[in-house]
Formats: sequence, structure tokens, C-alpha cells
Amino acid sequence: MPPVRLGIAGCGNVLGAYLTLAARLRHQGLADIAVLCGRERQRAVALAGWPAAEFVTDYADLLARKDVDAIVLLTPMCEHAPMAKAALRAGKHVLIEKPMATNLDEARELMTLAQQCERHLVCAPFTVLSPTFHIIGRRLRRGDIGRVVSARGRYGWAGPDWTDWFYKPGGGALFDLGVYNLATLTGWLGPVRRVTAMMGVAVPERRVRGQMVRVEADDNAQVLLDFGDGCFAALTTSFGVQQYRGPGLELFGTEGTVNLLGDDWDPDGYEIWQNSAGCWQCFKETQPDWPWADGLRHLVECLQSGTRPQVTPEHAFHVLEVMLQAQAAGRDGQARRIESTFTTPAFAEVAAPVAAHRVHDRTREE
Repeated sequence: MPPVRLGIAGCGNVLGAYLTLAARLRHQGLADIAVLCGRERQRAVALAGWPAAEFVTDYADLLARKDVDAIVLLTPMCEHAPMAKAALRAGKHVLIEKPMATNLDEARELMTLAQQCERHLVCAPFTVLSPTFHIIGRRLRRGDIGRVVSARGRYGWAGPDWTDWFYKPGGGALFDLGVYNLATLTGWLGPVRRVTAMMGVAVPERRVRGQMVRVEADDNAQVLLDFGDGCFAALTTSFGVQQYRGPGLELFGTEGTVNLLGDDWDPDGYEIWQNSAGCWQCFKETQPDWPWADGLRHLVECLQSGTRPQVTPEHAFHVLEVMLQAQAAGRDGQARRIESTFTTPAFAEVAAPVAAHRVHDRTREE
């Protein structure tokens, strides 16, 4: 097939990661960027990253293009659903940065529309595509640590200072950060049955682009998840975390423990304790340059091969429902039942890497 022709809407802070990945795809003859859509003040920087693209400021102009097969939405969260619906109606495949929507009605309409239009709808985060996710998933499935009964996730940092929409309604730490751990934990453990949470604003004012802004979305959250059968997980997410060390996710089983090292969007291998071995074993990251924007590669390859994406909108919908119900629980302290479900991803066999002691320069591609 000829290269998949991409149109990217949103030329802000995360554009660079997608351009880097798109450059790999172009080098492989799999995809190319035809159009970039953003604000006029973003034109120079965007075109410096991809000079061959055309730059437009009107999203309608992007949707009208016949030389665009798929739309990549990197816009603020509250704009995701309406822009994705317009793209699907225009006959385009769609990749959306997280979350897929900010309410369930819009998310449900998106899923229905994608089915009706027979177009792919691929929603971030893409942690379920990382080799480390699949390696750990396979070990869990074959019972290497027994039955998982408890888990912990953590992802936080000091918070964005380049735009204020993170701190407005529809933003917040859970939608921006906690969504990663939720996607990963549910990918491993399956759908959540119940959720409760404590949430609030820890830092009432933030400095953004030199100006003080009032924080209107929760920037600090503790979320408790019930997966059924006595399996629980706790998730810490916040714009009030300066630094941390230690595993990003921990899984505790009846016969051992698995820790994902680094963050799930930037894994650094894993370590495992098995009672049968009586020691910790540490495994280096198999793909240190795995990009958190990998959903773009996955969408392009699915379009090239005619296969169905592993990253499903049903999973993204479930994660969104958990987050929205966690927010509701944070307001009144009551646990909420989760109604949606999804099919957990199949854990792929990861190709055997070069032996760790033989890797001299991991920045080189094979």
C-alpha cells in the first residue's frame, strides 16, 4: 500500500513526540504527514519540524482534504470528542490523545459513530503496546506470581506551566496523568467493578506563562479500585509530586511480586520476586526507545495490513467511566459501581532481544 497520509490537529507541547515517530514511519515508507493544523503563532515551529507539510489554521480545511487518510488529535481534552466526531463523519480514521472525551455520552457517541463509519478509533494512552507491558502480562497470565490480589500505581509531577487548560474543568491530574496507570492496570487485571476516591485541589493557584491562574480541576487524587474476587488496587496521581523513586507500578500475588520499573509510559524493565526462587530477579528494558506515542505506529500498521487495532475504544471508554466515577466519589465519599466492560488485550510474544550484556549503544537502531 502507499503511505498512510496523516493530518495532525494540535501543534502544542506533544507535537514533537509524534513528529519523531512519524519520521520513522516515513523512513519505512509507511506514512507521511500531509497537513498540520494549529494556531497561527504555531506555524513556524510546526513547519520547522515537518517542512513538507501544509499548515492550516481552520480544522474544517483539514477535514476537507482528500489527501488525508487519518487525523491525529493533539488538542486540549475538552475538544477531543467534537473534533473526533467531525473527523469520523468526514471519513477519516482517528487517533485521539487521552482522554477520548470528558463525558460518557460523547464517548459513547464516538464509539457508535466509528462503527457506523467503519473507521478506526484509536485512543491514548498506549501503554498496552509496550513490550514490557506484554512481558509482564504473559507472566501474570501463566501464574508466575500466583493470583494478583493487590496492586499500586503512581504517576505525578509538579504540573504543566505552558497552558492553563490542565487546571480548568475537563482537565486535572486524573485525566492527564492517572489515566496511564488506569489503562495499564485494567489491561493486566481486567475491568474495574467499583471505585472510590479522595480528590481535591492541593495548590489553589498556579503560575502559567508568567501569570497566576486559579486551579478549577482536582490536581491531587487517591483512587481505590475493586477488580472483584478480593483484588484491589490503589492509584496515586497528582500535580503536586516533585520527584519520586521506585517502581511506577507494583503487582502483589499469592506467590510473588512484580514491579514495573520506571513509568508505564516510559518503562525501564521490571523486577520479580517468586517464593519458589527466594530472590529478586531484575530484567533490563527490552526496548529502551519505545515511544509513548506508539499508537500512531500501531494505527498506521493496522491500516497497512487491514487488521483491527489492539487499542480499543471500549477499553478507553471503560477507563473514562472509572475516572468520572472516581471524581464523583471524591465529591461525596461514596463508592461507585462501574457498568462498562471490555476485552483485555492478548499478551503478545515479545521477540527475544539481544542479550543485555551485548548491547553497547542502545541508541542505535538495528
